[in-house]
Amino acid sequence: MSDAVRSWMEKYIAAWTSNDPEDIRALFTEEAVYATRPHDADAWRGREQIVAGWLEAQDDPGNWTFDWTLLGADSVLGTDGGLAFVQGFTDYLGDNPSYDNLWVIRLEPDGRASEFTEWFMERKA
Repeated sequence: MSDAVRSWMEKYIAAWTSNDPEDIRALFTEEAVYATRPHDADAWRGREQIVAGWLEAQDDPGNWTFDWTLLGADSVLGTDGGLAFVQGFTDYLGDNPSYDNLWVIRLEPDGRASEFTEWFMERKA
């Protein structure tokens, strides 16, 4: 597994847990785009809009679990940046739905994401 992807994912999960603006900011480049679905006309654009959107839609810490697997990454990832493809499973506790996830992440050489697109599908019981 790519060390760059593992490191970014660990930081993402830490930010998801903390909802701390500085943790969120550290994940993304200044001009990053965060799309909550493919071809998202309302994608969050720029680091500050990503932080604001994240905090508005934040999940409560301890209300979810997340497991993930790296499906693939550019061979140059970590050197010149590149794309990573992550499959995840988000399990919200209580009577909340669970989701299968697919994330496409463009990482830059400094380890931050310049693009993030997610697909999420509710898992039927």
